[in-house]
Amino acid sequence: MKINRKIILLSLICSTLIYADNNSNKKTTSLDSITVTANKVEENIKDVPQSITVMDETIIEEKGLKNVIDIINQVPGMYAATDNGTSINFRGLNTSLFTRNNPVVIYINGIPSSNKFDFDPSLANIERVEILRGPQSTLYGKDAIGAVINIITKEDYDYWMGAVNFEFGTDKYNLTKFNINGPLIENRLFWGVNGELERDDGWITNTASNMDDNANRNKKRKLNTYFTFKPTDRLTTKLSISSNKENVYWQDGYVTDTQTPLKDLRRDKYDNEVRYDDETFEEYTNNSQSITLKYAFDNFDLTSVSTHKKYETEAEFDGDYTDNPLNRNLMFDYKDTKSLTQEIRLSSSSNDSFKWVTGLYYENEEEKSSFYGMDFGAMRQNIPSILDNNTYALFGQVMIPFAENFEFTLGGRYQKIKKKADIDVFMYPKTSSQPDTPIASSKGDKTWTEFIPKVALSYKINDNWSSFISYSKGYLPGGFNFYNNSNNINDALFDPQKSTNYEVGIKGNFGNTNLMLSAFRMDITDIHIYKVEGARWLTDNAKKAISQGIELEATHFLNDNWELNASLGFIDAEYKDYDNGTVKLDGQKIQHTPEYMARIGLAYYGNDGFYGRTDLNFQGETAYFNSDRNIMDKANSYFTANLKLGFKINKWDIYAYGKNLFNEDYIKAYNGAYNLGRVHFGDPRKIGIGFKYSF
Repeated sequence: MKINRKIILLSLICSTLIYADNNSNKKTTSLDSITVTANKVEENIKDVPQSITVMDETIIEEKGLKNVIDIINQVPGMYAATDNGTSINFRGLNTSLFTRNNPVVIYINGIPSSNKFDFDPSLANIERVEILRGPQSTLYGKDAIGAVINIITKEDYDYWMGAVNFEFGTDKYNLTKFNINGPLIENRLFWGVNGELERDDGWITNTASNMDDNANRNKKRKLNTYFTFKPTDRLTTKLSISSNKENVYWQDGYVTDTQTPLKDLRRDKYDNEVRYDDETFEEYTNNSQSITLKYAFDNFDLTSVSTHKKYETEAEFDGDYTDNPLNRNLMFDYKDTKSLTQEIRLSSSSNDSFKWVTGLYYENEEEKSSFYGMDFGAMRQNIPSILDNNTYALFGQVMIPFAENFEFTLGGRYQKIKKKADIDVFMYPKTSSQPDTPIASSKGDKTWTEFIPKVALSYKINDNWSSFISYSKGYLPGGFNFYNNSNNINDALFDPQKSTNYEVGIKGNFGNTNLMLSAFRMDITDIHIYKVEGARWLTDNAKKAISQGIELEATHFLNDNWELNASLGFIDAEYKDYDNGTVKLDGQKIQHTPEYMARIGLAYYGNDGFYGRTDLNFQGETAYFNSDRNIMDKANSYFTANLKLGFKINKWDIYAYGKNLFNEDYIKAYNGAYNLGRVHFGDPRKIGIGFKYSF
């Protein structure tokens, strides 16, 4: 009855949004009008032999999506949560703890980012976001085993344009977002700047004395600027500079014992209160610069993308999660990471029916950890390390039309990855300075080489429908665990994760309905898993796993005013050969993987400027491993509802919104070990208002 009352109430909200105006001039959008750059060349979305989700700026704003995590959680088969950085699950593939890389890579105008601490770019100046579902390792490299999020920013025009946006909401939430772009020299030199300032006091209170009351407060600052220079009609040069900083305190949840089943854990049992006496925070600072050069020859394009990034992590955690003065344990993580990337590629002109792309890629990443470990009573363990990673790759892909309605795609990437590690382990009284000699020290390197193929066939059924079938390999590198109490570096090593992927799909439109449907199967070997072994946290490998399912996206335009959209992702992902040393987990669900995800949205666009949107989100049971109980425990399925109402007049947009309208109580992440269960809950109900001025 509880869910039934929610559905009835939501139906009343939908029915009273506003009246329908059948004289509106709003145009429906068919798949034929959507161009994407999934294969690093421009193509119509129906011609690309893979599953793709596309959201433009309007859809993202209507749904109230503030960041990449919000976007990810709208995509079938994909789920994201904040848990010591941004952690991603896609079709059963999870974030690799000690490579710090997600199985999904973000690209912004061709600039890559996969590190979990560098996964929250600004959305202030976007044109559209393309989510390329399925392995993209052939064209996009070593971490794209699951998917790619391709963010396209707004084009340069010979006039000034921009916007400023303010929002205010529950828990003193406030957001300022702005962008401005325009010509400094007509047709030749363009400049733009955009940014976001966001803060939230959070919904949990710390009742310990002499501590900030707002336990899970957070603050973000994102600034970006660029210059585009077009000295000739053929040559384009773009310099981009970004500076982002994020401060996250505590967590969106609580700490409990590990004996209570997840289905019995409820957010409302804790009265939104915690008590801890060591400041618990994570601070991420990311600065990057990139130069993109593109020259258009008569029959092909030459593109060079060079990037430099530096991101710093400073984090400290109350290790006992209480205000007990006799048990003050601290966990800490201070790291500096620098990376350089260089890609040079050649690609066919956009108007060619025979399309191709080929290129070279190089990446160097150095991570220095100066202060990493935890306190054990009166003793302190610190594990400073230096990791140096180099990636070299040669890639290419061709798309060959034949027999009028067929297109054959053949691609491959030869990749070499070399990783060096220098890890020391110190143990000393925390009241003393660190000694000169570690209790363990290990140095060494490991090189992996891999060929990553892709084969696909698409068939144009008619002018409205196309189908595809594909075979591809996915790859996520191995690496070294930081917690290595041995002098042998091989004891810290874990292997690369590999996948063999099969997908079949159909996409098109009939009448006022757009539809994309696909089925997939993924055979995974050496899947990366998170493991607790004694006093160590490790990345390890389970021998075999399988993931299979279906994904559906549909949009129906009821008339010129009303739009109905829906998506569904059903995933059957389980371990086939996984012995963690204490228990065999063969046949168990892969952790962090929801059994299903469903979204239903109804939107109205009025001729008088009024608009409204409501979105229902359903998520199935999700498994999490409990190390103390040696079981794969499951969190309950849940349902949330969001609503946004607004009015646009001239250049103004004024709106109000509500998220999690029915205050659903649900778990979004969990980690259980050493009799401490860290449970992250979804946010309670939030409401707010905002206004935007565009010019």
